[in-house]
Amino acid sequence: MNKSAGQILVEGKNLNQSYRGRSVLDAVDIAVHRGEIVTVIGPNGAGKTTLVKVLMGLVKPDGGTVVKTPGIVVGYVPQKIAVDSTMPLTVEYFLRLGLPRSLLGQGRLQAALEETEIVPLRHLPVQSVSGGEMQRVLLARALLRNPDLLVLDEPAQGVDVTGQAELYKTIGRIRDSRGCGVLMVSHDLHLVMSATDTVLCLNNHVCCAGHPKAVSADPAYVSLFGAKVAETLALYHHHHDHHHDLHGEIVDDEHEGCGHG
Repeated sequence: MNKSAGQILVEGKNLNQSYRGRSVLDAVDIAVHRGEIVTVIGPNGAGKTTLVKVLMGLVKPDGGTVVKTPGIVVGYVPQKIAVDSTMPLTVEYFLRLGLPRSLLGQGRLQAALEETEIVPLRHLPVQSVSGGEMQRVLLARALLRNPDLLVLDEPAQGVDVTGQAELYKTIGRIRDSRGCGVLMVSHDLHLVMSATDTVLCLNNHVCCAGHPKAVSADPAYVSLFGAKVAETLALYHHHHDHHHDLHGEIVDDEHEGCGHG
């Protein structure tokens, strides 16, 4: 399989989907390239999750086509996962659960732990980790598949704002080091706009799409989210230039300004 940067991994063309007579997706076009982070944003009920399901082949669209590069491997990170509180399950065992040995050899497990910065959690009960830590555990599990495409559905759901910023930085580093494509669904507008290459603003149809800076100034985007949000995003993008650790503590603060008030 050709693994050149810029290769289209998955593409949806003129996608249409309706439920009970209500249009959920209306002539939606989207493409995710290798080495690119694409984020789908939009209000509740905009069709974001439906779009992801269609692109992954879990739902057949009423109209349009989905084309995937043959043989691509997809790593999926759900919003959350329920783990029985009575199960004696460590983080490492959870990562190994149900995966073939071929995916766990050659130091892959250790590499996934290091990439997601959860080495200290390795032997802890999985039920004891925080929401932000659990998202990193789920990300590590997805990485064990050595994916060409990472699909993340609200990866920062339930994570505090500083933890969200660090999680998005981690996702960016993974993209840089692995050269994979990334497709995210997110509500975290104030953070995700500076952590993505391409934004697709969805409200059952594509309102606007492109580079985050261009999208945040697009009248369709401002109309959907409001001018106040657009101004906040611009401030955050320019002033959030310090670093937080896994628990949200500032560890490198070059400037005092920070737009997440």
